Amino acid sequence: MDYIKAFLVGGAICVIAQLLIDYTKLTPAKILVSFAVLGVILGGIGLSEPLAEFAGAGASVPLLGFGNTLAKGVREAVDEKGLLGALTGGLTAAAGGTAAALCFGFLAALLFKSKPKG
Repeated sequence: MDYIKAFLVGGAICVIAQLLIDYTKLTPAKILVSFAVLGVILGGIGLSEPLAEFAGAGASVPLLGFGNTLAKGVREAVDEKGLLGALTGGLTAAAGGTAAALCFGFLAALLFKSKPKG
């Protein structure tokens, strides 16, 4: 049942993004940033954790989860370091995932040849 919940919630997030791409003038970059900001907001008001408990990776892996990770890192760093934590907490919390994305993206660029669109 966990897989079904993850699939349904993650799929719903993707459907919303696709609808925004198809029916609005928003660029994909603006939609991605909006989803990350929505994750920060959901984390700030306490809805991200219950959603992640319900849907597992379906809610924590997409950009909503990334935004929540940033917000959680900032909260923890502010508690530890004060105002300076507001500047460093998000970066520290998301450093592992960001570093992995950069490394795998670089590896993919080395292994595969890009082709022009069209």
